[in-house]
Order: sequence, then structure tokens, then C-alpha cells
Amino acid sequence: MSETGMRPAWSQQFLAEAIRELRADGPLADIHPEWAWGGSRGKGVRVAVVDSGVEFDHPALEGALRGGVAVEYDEQAENLVRFEEEECPADLAGHGTACAGIIHSIAPEAELYSVRVLGRDAKGRGVQFAAGLEWSIENRMQVINLSLSTSREDYFAIFHQITDQAYFQGTILVSAVNNMPVASYPSLYSSVISVAAHEGHDPFIYYYNPAPPVEFGAPGIDVRVAWKDKQYLTTTGNSFAAPHIAGITALILSKHPELTPFQVKTVLLACAANMRRGL
Repeated sequence: MSETGMRPAWSQQFLAEAIRELRADGPLADIHPEWAWGGSRGKGVRVAVVDSGVEFDHPALEGALRGGVAVEYDEQAENLVRFEEEECPADLAGHGTACAGIIHSIAPEAELYSVRVLGRDAKGRGVQFAAGLEWSIENRMQVINLSLSTSREDYFAIFHQITDQAYFQGTILVSAVNNMPVASYPSLYSSVISVAAHEGHDPFIYYYNPAPPVEFGAPGIDVRVAWKDKQYLTTTGNSFAAPHIAGITALILSKHPELTPFQVKTVLLACAANMRRGL
């Protein structure tokens, strides 16, 4: 997360002068927002927020949180982590509640789950992050929001394996890229949907970037978000762009549950604001 008004790394790809206009030809031209998510509210879609936890009774969530789990580091436990089921999840830092609130504002009937892997300083261990992601996949979440990452090379292989597992199972991972200009995982894997911030506040105005590593730009600069202790604040970061795309993904899956992760990414491409149809 960065301070209000500061532009996080990678988001320069979504400055007005940098956005490339694309053209939809052939079958892509028939895919548009009304077809993709028109009338959808996210019903029947389970969305996990792997983060600092989600405050279960925050008014911004309107009771959409269905439960969750805390992943605690434990040197005595198998694989160094233990899982604690939470009927009434808590948020130790505010970050997870912010992400969940954005998702709920876009897909109000989606079922949200809190997967707490970060502590009070919004930091955690890689083994907790990996275990929380695996829990989400094994518990058949259809969309997983990852507004966190690691830049440690020794976690490259394990996260690659886990994200491939999700992809082949049909679980869609939406990951914010790092706010710093460094390589981070799992946001830079091709099996996930990577997101950086752009200016603007319309949740359905997002852009596709045809020049990797970051694929999509969504609102994430000076956005008003829910926070812990039933508070709200205005903040900036790629972290808050990812849940915009996660929310739209939930809408798409609710209306078109048969779509694979590859097909959903194609639909997102076709519906991007910089995609033009016709001559």
C-alpha cells in the first residue's frame, strides 16, 4: 500500500497517454459487458480474500462474509503452519477489509471468505501465504483475490506450482503487482490475472495492457475503502485495483459458470475500456 496521491509502480502503463487502443475483430467483437455480466450480482460465486483478514461485521460488507480461516505460523506444526477456523473473522490491519469491501460493492451477492495470512503490520511469512492460497484452492473458491505478493526467489517454484494447480482446477486468481518496481510472485505468472492501478473511480472502467508483465489496470488511486474497526479511508495502491477485477470476475462467473480461467481472461480483454469494435 502506498500513501494517498503517490503512484505505485507499474501503474504508469495505464496513464492516459500510455494506454494502447485495441480493436476487437471476429468473435471477440461479439463479447461486450452486457453479455459478460449484465444483470449479474455475483450470486453463487465464492470469493476468497487472502490477506490480513476481513472484519466480519463491517457495514460495507452487508453480511456477505461467510466465514474463513486464520493461517498461523507454528514451528511445531506440520509444514510450519496451523489453521484456525473463524466463524466471525477479524482483520488485524485493515487491508483485507478494504479489498473485500471493493469486491462486495461490485458483486454484492458473491459469498466472501476471509483467509488471514498477514499480521497487524500487514506482513507475514511466505509459508503462511502459500498455505492460505492452497486452503482457498482446496476449499473450491472460484475466485481468489491476492493483494499481496513475495519477491523472494526461493518461493518462485512453490507459488508457480500452486497457481498452476488453481488454473487446472478452474480457480481464478487475481493478483495485484507489487507497489515497488520489483519482480513479485505470484502476480507475474501467466496463470494469474495481474492488475495495477489507474486513476478514475468507475469500477467498470478498466484497461488491458497488451505488453506484459501487467495485464489489467483498474481503479486504485485515491480510492475510498472500508477499513478495520468499521472505519473508512482514502488510499492508493495496486492492492485496491485487484479486487475491482476480482469483483467483475465474480459477476462473469455467476452469469457464465462454465467459463475456464483462460476464457474469463479473454472476456476481460474483450470488455476492456480500450477495446474498440467495428471499423
